[in-house]
Amino acid sequence: MSQLHPELNIDQANAELKGKSPEEIVAWALTQAKNPIITTNFRPYEAAILHLVAKQRPDITVLWVDSGYNTDATYQFANKVIRDLNLNVVTYIPKQTAAHRDATMNGIPSIHNPLHDEFTEQVKLEPFRRALAELKPDVWFNAIRKDQTEFRQNLDVLSLSKDGVLKVAPLFEKTDADLDVYLEENNLPNEFDYFDPTKVEENRECGLHTQL
Repeated sequence: MSQLHPELNIDQANAELKGKSPEEIVAWALTQAKNPIITTNFRPYEAAILHLVAKQRPDITVLWVDSGYNTDATYQFANKVIRDLNLNVVTYIPKQTAAHRDATMNGIPSIHNPLHDEFTEQVKLEPFRRALAELKPDVWFNAIRKDQTEFRQNLDVLSLSKDGVLKVAPLFEKTDADLDVYLEENNLPNEFDYFDPTKVEENRECGLHTQL
């Protein structure tokens, strides 16, 4: 039970949304929302979720937590998608610079380094918590998909954050091949030169969907 959505039975809603198209899931979720946001990191296939939601809610707040460690290609991709889709982007950044962290932590700590958890907290989790506290969303669209990690196979289209925000994953059942089609049909760009310093390994969780 969520204070933000006291009437919502999430198990029943997930059952009702089973087999629905991403467009239908977005439309349903927007009926539950007074202050929706969509989060993005401009990783591969992000143009699909951004286009999917923004075509139904053009003014939706798009939250980008920029770690400061993105590749040049990712920043160029982000600039293009923001411009082409006319996105209402709000950017949050870590409280410390990458240069300070490089000096203190001797670069990006490996996932086996005891400093890695602190690094992840600084560059991703703290800015995200700060953003959610300030933006106060009741619905949070995200691009997680079932086939990405073992943890996500146990999730569903709808879930609740620790603060009771309704997390909605319209593309949860989709594959890369499905999204290739969506991008082509809608003339959307893609970009694969992406690096997440908090995950390092593609099938590893960074903590965003396990801790928030």
